[in-house]
Amino acid sequence: MSDKIRVKSPIVEIDGDEMTRIIWRLIKEKLIAPFLDIDLRYYDLGIKHRDETDDKVTVEAANAVKEFGIGIKCATITPNAARVKEYGLKQQWKSPNGTIRSILDGTVFRKPIIIKNIPPAVHKWKKPIIIGRHAYGDIYKNTEYVIPGPGTAEIVFTPAGGGEKTALKIHDFRGRGVVMGMHNTEPSVRSFARSCINYALSEKVDLWFGAKDTISKQYHGFFRDIFAEETEKAKDALQQAGIHYRYLLIDDAVAQVIKSEGGMLWACMNYDGDVMSDMVATGFGSLGLMTSVLVSPDGKYEYEAAHGTVVRHYYEHRKGNPTSTNSIASIFAWTGALAKRGELDNTPDVTAFAKALEDVVIRTVENGVMTKDLMLIAEPRVPKYARTEEFIDAVAEGLKKAKGSNA
Repeated sequence: MSDKIRVKSPIVEIDGDEMTRIIWRLIKEKLIAPFLDIDLRYYDLGIKHRDETDDKVTVEAANAVKEFGIGIKCATITPNAARVKEYGLKQQWKSPNGTIRSILDGTVFRKPIIIKNIPPAVHKWKKPIIIGRHAYGDIYKNTEYVIPGPGTAEIVFTPAGGGEKTALKIHDFRGRGVVMGMHNTEPSVRSFARSCINYALSEKVDLWFGAKDTISKQYHGFFRDIFAEETEKAKDALQQAGIHYRYLLIDDAVAQVIKSEGGMLWACMNYDGDVMSDMVATGFGSLGLMTSVLVSPDGKYEYEAAHGTVVRHYYEHRKGNPTSTNSIASIFAWTGALAKRGELDNTPDVTAFAKALEDVVIRTVENGVMTKDLMLIAEPRVPKYARTEEFIDAVAEGLKKAKGSNA
């Protein structure tokens, strides 16, 4: 009889690209398969397969997360012109993350992983800073156009039921230029605000929201007003929990967060969240120490690493050279999904396994076994770094010992 822990309900597994795809396989082989009896519904979002399916596989994966409630995603390529040429693609496919976010209408929450011997670059930071990133619209769903010559660019709105069109001039061009149109919707902004309020309540941290309504009086002001309305509705719950809501101009929020000790949920518009999550991750030590979860308004969850496909390491790997790639954020994507699956299924042994794996990862680094990116910033310094597979092997060994001691 197998002593593996049974995961009651399926989890959607979304594979990715380059070095993170290699890490993903190692995690499954060494940290998941030996310990868990799990039904993984697999979708390959590697760039070649997305190209072969005309990106339909991305939509299928997102819909599977909607069906089963929990997904785990490996990092993927969003191709530019150079990538189209490199991989022989049909076109510059859109960001798979953007497509999935749009289908799930979710908010992305990113939280740093705190490890004692990896001190933050911002010395005042003592507590995690959670970034809540609106995951719909703005520049990620934009329409853009290169202006070929003199002429007038306008925004035009045509009412669905008929009536007079509204045309607003953007600019009178005297020569070449470029324009871009962005949008968002009230339901999406409102669900973003509600998701951030609920997440702040669950994490018991203050909630900040930053935008630039002094310049973008209508677009950014629209977000500001909806956040004000939703936090007013939740006033009693926030007060009872001792949670304070602050609206700040985005530049002031950046200044304030650097001076703070952390310990807040910082809600950001889509582009701001993209940038600030990387800033916060780097400030806490490494992009490899940042968890990321997409949460939909109806309680669907997709977990992933906050970083990309680690292309530089992948090129070295293809040459046959050893790499030292940090797998911690990818491991924590798996543990986050497993913990939530266990919570939703009411299977505490699954949740306990996820917590045990996280503890082993942190203990491994605190015992001095870490990849090169962490070795360079660890205090006290360690004499050598572990290669990609060596680190995962060390975690696997620690997990076997932990499982044996708890048997």
